[in-house]
Amino acid sequence: MSGTIVNNVARASGTIAATPGGLDWSTAVVTGSTVTVEAGRGYFINTTSNACTVTLPASPEVGDQIVLADYARTWATNAVTLDSNGNNFQGNDDTYTVDYDTVGQSLNIVYADSTKGWLPVSDDAVAITDFVPTIQRAIFAFGNTGSKVNTRNLVGTNGVVASDASGAGTARSNLAAATYGGDKAIFAFGDPAASGYTAISNLVSNTGVVGTDVSAVGDAKGAPCAVTFGTSGQALFAYGVTSENVNTRNIVSSAGVVASTVSGAGTVRRSLGGTGYGTGLGIFAFGDGESYFAISNLVNTSGVIGSDVSAVGTARTHTAGARYGSGGTALFAFGNTSGDNLINTRNLVNNVGVVASDATGAGTARYSVQAAEYGGDKAIFGFGDSGSKTGVTNLVSNSGVVATDTSAVGTANAGNSAAGYGFS
Repeated sequence: MSGTIVNNVARASGTIAATPGGLDWSTAVVTGSTVTVEAGRGYFINTTSNACTVTLPASPEVGDQIVLADYARTWATNAVTLDSNGNNFQGNDDTYTVDYDTVGQSLNIVYADSTKGWLPVSDDAVAITDFVPTIQRAIFAFGNTGSKVNTRNLVGTNGVVASDASGAGTARSNLAAATYGGDKAIFAFGDPAASGYTAISNLVSNTGVVGTDVSAVGDAKGAPCAVTFGTSGQALFAYGVTSENVNTRNIVSSAGVVASTVSGAGTVRRSLGGTGYGTGLGIFAFGDGESYFAISNLVNTSGVIGSDVSAVGTARTHTAGARYGSGGTALFAFGNTSGDNLINTRNLVNNVGVVASDATGAGTARYSVQAAEYGGDKAIFGFGDSGSKTGVTNLVSNSGVVATDTSAVGTANAGNSAAGYGFS
């Protein structure tokens, strides 16, 4: 007999206790389609390439124990079948098929007697929940309050916007921002108080602190747009105006390093909106150049911008976009259509990047608004110009509904930018 019966364990006669050293685990992972096992041993069964039939001992004794474990979490794909080798299993004879086909399962069986045979004392599956942290906070920064500023307004996990706080870096407007590195943000490019455009960037820590200027990268430009893409926390700045409208792009690494300018795709334009969607994907939409546009351009997980997608919604400029919900959805809202018609309509984006037609929005119609995700599954639009600069904000629920105005906080501002940051 390979098990050990110890009397008076926990002061109860006849209690079966584990052998002091535990089971003798086989060092060789089982990968074959069949294996014959021994009592008193544990086996790692890898069914990545094929199912496996496990033959139990032919002459077991009471208390014999065997443990089997799903080595590669593949039993749900290729099951383990037990051959009880002439003995009963849970009181059923050997003609019954005993399969185990749950991912991450481990099976601990003990031989009871000739009537019941082998009995599972545990057959639990170890579940692995892939917890992906989500952005919880947001930041609005820089902009034009009547003069160019570098102040910031932090947004809490509940969507409450804080009053103005000191920022850092060159005061400017008409810049762009995106989340990078999973929980940080970056502001870049824009129109400083001095004439011309700039290519400087400012990194934001995962506690919302804006860093000093990082030396110019790429081509100096204003009114670009930015999105997060990929699965390693990269970001992308694209489009905008240099001496003329462009569709070039600058990729940002997961460490916040901005690469030099490379070719983009789609119609050259500026003052468009952008957001992430799906898993590691991005989308740019709307904007203006020789006219106002309703086109969109999808960004793949490598940061490559796709060609124009046919018109969606009303052509407009100075709109903004953000993710919402937990299923990879996003939305664009607000903006300026032809004839200087300010709107608060919204266009929802599904998890494959299809932009829906105009839907009713809420809040003060305005342009030069900015947006970011917050609270794990919600979004916020804020600031902008409704004929004069404003500081109102509009929260977006996790079902994409835009709420009415929240009273202005901070100094009325237009031409600033926003991004999500922080996991907690």
